[in-house]
Amino acid sequence: WISIGFSLAFGSGGGALIGDLGYAGLAGLESKLWPGTSLPALLFVVFQMTFAIIASAIISGSVAERMRFSAYVCFICLWSVLVYAPVCHWVWGPGGWMEEIGVKDFAGGNVVHETTAVSALVLAILLGPRLGHGESEKPAPHNVPFAILGAALLWFGWSGFNGGSALAADETAVLALVNTYTTASASLVAWALLERLQHKRSSATGTVTGAVVGLVIITPAAGYVSPFGALVMGFVGCAFVYPSFQLSHRRVDDNLDAFPCHGVASFVGACLTGVFAKDGGLLYGGGLRLLGVEVLAAVATAVYAATVTAAIFFLLSRFMRMRVHEHDESVGLDNACHGEMAYGMNGATPISPFEH
Repeated sequence: WISIGFSLAFGSGGGALIGDLGYAGLAGLESKLWPGTSLPALLFVVFQMTFAIIASAIISGSVAERMRFSAYVCFICLWSVLVYAPVCHWVWGPGGWMEEIGVKDFAGGNVVHETTAVSALVLAILLGPRLGHGESEKPAPHNVPFAILGAALLWFGWSGFNGGSALAADETAVLALVNTYTTASASLVAWALLERLQHKRSSATGTVTGAVVGLVIITPAAGYVSPFGALVMGFVGCAFVYPSFQLSHRRVDDNLDAFPCHGVASFVGACLTGVFAKDGGLLYGGGLRLLGVEVLAAVATAVYAATVTAAIFFLLSRFMRMRVHEHDESVGLDNACHGEMAYGMNGATPISPFEH
């Protein structure tokens, strides 16, 4: 990111598709404000870096337990330059083509969630499923309290992502923060109700999943919709996203449901932005134009991310093994790849720690 990623995403001399290398190595940014804000340029760089790095975490959820660590690191390095940086420039960079046609993406629905979810799905398909996937029911969550804690940390972090995307401590930041909490809460309640209708009970892991779905839905719209619009987006959006979690295929092993949670939810959020945005939204007399460009941007992002992700995978597979050996997968990658165990089981010894 510091070497070339930020420059490719936010450089001003590259055109509609990619930035230039004027900011390579963060050259010239040490003592200036970022244009159009009162923020030190380096603060803006670091803020945007948090978006870039969370993308790699989302992708990891679909390839966990079977992708070689070295292959994953190489993939992410290439992906961040060839997928993330261009899409970031399209939406937020000066002269980006999505910005020019009026796409509204307040905090990264396209930039972060659509790119990562589609890439994660493609990787999951190309890598193949984990051993035993589809032969029995989906395994229960490993640790429910940790899942709840993780969702809480995500929600807290989203306050910075969405609120901070106003790039100022002003009324837009407050609106984004209120909308973020409102949509997440509404989606949590909607998920609990839908789960109760389907399974006759509501679960803790289900309800926190609903909250994360709501956080993704509001991401593109956080600073553009009213609080009541955000409330409706939470309930309606969750109702559209929930069925996608029920879909499964023996050949597609998306470990942590990255595609429905981030891909489907971000697409729904983009569409609802076109409906509820106060400036140009369908319900505010803007007609279908904003909805149309939001759909176009989401589809274009998905197609581009899928194509380049597959290309990176096949390129790397020519030079290195992408998937771990079956024995290592059966033992567990903590032990096989990193020579350590999460819970220090007695008698467990590191095996082949340098092959990955």
